[in-house]
Formats: sequence, C-alpha cells, structure tokens
Amino acid sequence: MEEKPRILAVNPGSTSTKISVFDGKKEVWNLKLDHSARELAPYRSIFEQYDFREKAVLGALERAGYPIRSFAAVVGRGGLSKPIRGGTYRVTTGLLKDLSEGAYGEHASNLGAPIAAKLAESAGCDAFMVDPVVVDELEPPARYTGHPRLSRRAIFHALNHKAVARKVAEELGKDYRECNFIVAHLGGGISVGAHRRGRVVDVNNALDGDGPFSPERSGGLPADQLATLCFSGEYTHDQVKKMIKGQGGVVAYLNTNDMRLVSERILAGDEEWREVYHAMAYQISKEIGAMAAVLHGDVDAVIITGGVAHDKQFTGWIEEMTGFLAPLRVIPGEME
Repeated sequence: MEEKPRILAVNPGSTSTKISVFDGKKEVWNLKLDHSARELAPYRSIFEQYDFREKAVLGALERAGYPIRSFAAVVGRGGLSKPIRGGTYRVTTGLLKDLSEGAYGEHASNLGAPIAAKLAESAGCDAFMVDPVVVDELEPPARYTGHPRLSRRAIFHALNHKAVARKVAEELGKDYRECNFIVAHLGGGISVGAHRRGRVVDVNNALDGDGPFSPERSGGLPADQLATLCFSGEYTHDQVKKMIKGQGGVVAYLNTNDMRLVSERILAGDEEWREVYHAMAYQISKEIGAMAAVLHGDVDAVIITGGVAHDKQFTGWIEEMTGFLAPLRVIPGEME
C-alpha cells in the first residue's frame, strides 16, 4: 500500500494556535493550543510571540508522537501580505520579511508562514501558505468607493470561504470553478463574498470597517457622522480605530463579544439584546442580497459558516430574508 505524505498545518489565532496532522487528505490528529493573557502579556507585538508559539507547537507534536522529520510539508495560515490570487504558495524570504515587519498590517495570522518555515527547516521539507486573508480577486467595479483617494481592499476569511465553497461544490457533484456561491463567514469579524466560477469577485473588507457590523467590528458607518466624530476632539486616532475594529459592533451595543451569552439573554426574554442581534442578521442578509446582484441572480447556494453559524435561530433569521435567492447551506465553525 502506497504511503501517503504526512502534512502539518498550523493556524495561529489571537489567543490560540490550532495544529492538524494529515496523512494525504485525511486529518489524523488535531489540537488547539490556548494561550492565556498571562502567557502573551510579555510580548509587545504579535510577531514577538513567534518563538513562543513555535516551541509550543513542537512540544505538542513531540507529546503526540509525531517526529518533526516525519513531515513531507508544513503549511501555515497566510497573513497580511501584499494582495495575491487565491491558491497555494511556497513561503519565501520576501514574504517572511513583510510579515515580520508588519508591512501590510499586524494580525495573528502573520505568524502562520514564519512558524511553518521554521518547522519545515527542522523537518527538511518545504513550507507553504494557502488562501491568505489578503486574497484579492476583485473585479474592477468592486474596487470603487466613490472617491479616487480611497479604494476598497479585499481582506477576508479567504481560507475558510474557499474551503467551504469547495466542500459544497463537491456535494453538488461539481467543481468549485463551475459554481456561483455567496459565502458568509460569521465570526468576530464578518465577511460576505460573491464567488463566481472559483474567484471571489466581490467581498467586504472584514478587518477595517466595511459591510455588516459583527461581534467586534462596526462594519460600514455613516461617513459624515464618522468624520464629525473624528474631528470632535473627544477621541484620539487609536480610539476611533478601536471603535471600528475590536470595540465596535455587538461589543459597543451590549458590552460582550460572546454570542452564546447573547443567545441566552434572548431566550430569557431580553428584547433589547434580541433587537441588536437581529439587526446584525438583517445587515448580513442585506449584504448577501447585494452579492446576489453581483452574480446577476445566478446563485447555486448561499453558504453560512463561522462560529455564529452554530446558532440555529440566527441562521434562521438569515434564511427568512434570503431563502428566495438559492438553497441555504450551513457549515458551522471553520475548515481552516
């Protein structure tokens, strides 16, 4: 029987590092390493966590009985690099330089390729990244904002978007490149993308303030009101940025980013919390409708994924508003 190549996948998040081992296409082991606030406190920037996380992964593999030399390839989640088309890329020195310097911004995913490169060096194999958060396949009209000084950027959950789209395409007996999908990833940030024949031709910027509001992000805000707030003298630049990313959305309204708690409060009869939560579903549904227009109404399926997709009441609200477009497929969690 032919031996299948063993592949190590590493996905760093803000407070955790997820590891998976694959024999060929089959996942044979996985682990989520949680990093406490105390463990991360000594590091002033995300990239300073690099050595700490790499050693944590090596230790976990050793305890699980997977020698580092047994891997044929190591893949890390791609971070904020220059915009590129979706696909699989070999990790290069230029990429590592951009990620280490935060040339295009700081995010926990910036650690994925560097950790993969270090582990691959120990394993004596190549390191790769797949569908990073900066996948940019936007068509020209999608880049326009209304002013030439500003341009729309594609920063979204590309890895999970494309993974769940391929899964649904396979279930339909088709190739991803034959299908039109609308994919909505519902996590701390929310991204809704129009997938046309294997390319994400339009998607909201889920990091910097665009599209629906989310558990932690403001989404699109009324421009004149935002400009007035910025020049009111009441807030610093950093404070306004936190209103947009980190302290916006549900956090700003309800002082929590735990959607399980929100759901519990709604079940207990709290109408204020229900209204906020339903408004988020309302905005997501509007964005799905907009992406249907991008695809000229030719939609094979609307796919809902991410952590919030575990909530059947929430996905039910979205189906009520968008069910006329195409069949709804719910894939809770992520396939990153």
